[in-house]
Amino acid sequence: MMTTTGGSSPASNPTSFDVEAARADFPVFQKKVHGSKPIIYLDSGASAQKPRAVIDTMVQMMEGEYANVHRGTYWLSERATVRYEQARETVRRFVNAARPEEIVFTMGATDAINLVAQTHGRAHLGPGDAVLITEMEHHSNIVPWQMLRDEKGVTLKVCPITDEGALDLEAFDRLMTPEVKLVAFTQTSNVLGTVPPARRLIDRAHAQGALVLMDGCQGVVHGGVDVQALDVDFYVFSGHKLYGPTGIGVLYARHALLEAMPPWRGGGDMIASVSFERSEWAAPPAKFEAGTPNIVQAIGLAAAIDYVTGLGQAAIAAHEADLLTYAVQALSSVPGLRLYGTAPGKVAVISFTLDCAHPHDMATVLDQSGVCIRVGHHCAQPLMGRLGVSATARASLGLYNTRADIDALVRGLETVRSFFA
Repeated sequence: MMTTTGGSSPASNPTSFDVEAARADFPVFQKKVHGSKPIIYLDSGASAQKPRAVIDTMVQMMEGEYANVHRGTYWLSERATVRYEQARETVRRFVNAARPEEIVFTMGATDAINLVAQTHGRAHLGPGDAVLITEMEHHSNIVPWQMLRDEKGVTLKVCPITDEGALDLEAFDRLMTPEVKLVAFTQTSNVLGTVPPARRLIDRAHAQGALVLMDGCQGVVHGGVDVQALDVDFYVFSGHKLYGPTGIGVLYARHALLEAMPPWRGGGDMIASVSFERSEWAAPPAKFEAGTPNIVQAIGLAAAIDYVTGLGQAAIAAHEADLLTYAVQALSSVPGLRLYGTAPGKVAVISFTLDCAHPHDMATVLDQSGVCIRVGHHCAQPLMGRLGVSATARASLGLYNTRADIDALVRGLETVRSFFA
């Protein structure tokens, strides 16, 4: 076992990111578990912790400025509406959409993908058409297309990955045939940390006349996105992985596509007029935001975006890249440990197995030391099949993690080996 002496102080960290100052923004790290153990949170890929700026913004909104939006003429409703639409503009700037009307608030990325499948997919795809996805997709970017296949007779194609976890680009080109009308792929694998060459895939799809949906749940956190520079047609992400609240997500889509898509859910706020004979739809994005939206959550998401951009996404990415290098070196020295996903350019998501213990047993032992990791199939069962395992352990790093957290994980795995080896 290597001796890990790097520590987590700013002096030992080659990046300029002040991780200790950032950690102080997250109240959860003041908490102790199992008596006196500090929390070592290595599960940000599942859901990130929340900074005080997000918590305070949401509390302040609920305590002093809450009302329903788009409905009232009194001060509270007008103020809430302004805050809600300001949140949409914050998201627009963050992803560099051309106009705020291209930003639809959803309940999450899963909801956003289903929205595209149930509106654009049902309206424009049918027998003879195909959707192309990849072997590394989250269930949220598989199941909606299977449902569309079963309902509309669409063919579902799957692009394989290489043994190191990279997308097989030659296979992608072979599968990108004229019947493919939509390509849906992850910006960053939630299991492997792999970052596919997005612009190459988008250009290839567009050259064939296909549209592209990109799942940005992990990618928007670990590097951000510019939807206009990528020339992507649909882009989705969730708030809770971006240090924001649960229950809120985003669908970006080109305005012309949103105009052509039928609504999915019916109700208040998505209509221009209603009679018992017929209804007329509101213009996007309202057409896709039926009912009372997640007002406080949307404003909380905007606070999270402001927080992350205030720290600087480039600085965060450099900090996480340093942690990834440190973690891979430390974990590679653990006897019997196997890493999954070694493609160049990956982000700080690390999946592994240990020859002496099931991932669930690993997690149970690590928890006693306050170390929080994710174990299981990570909502990517087809990928687990490709890797030849039923489950892996996963350490997914965030802006608040340190080298000391990695040291704690390695010490915990040594304890696991002492129990099971």
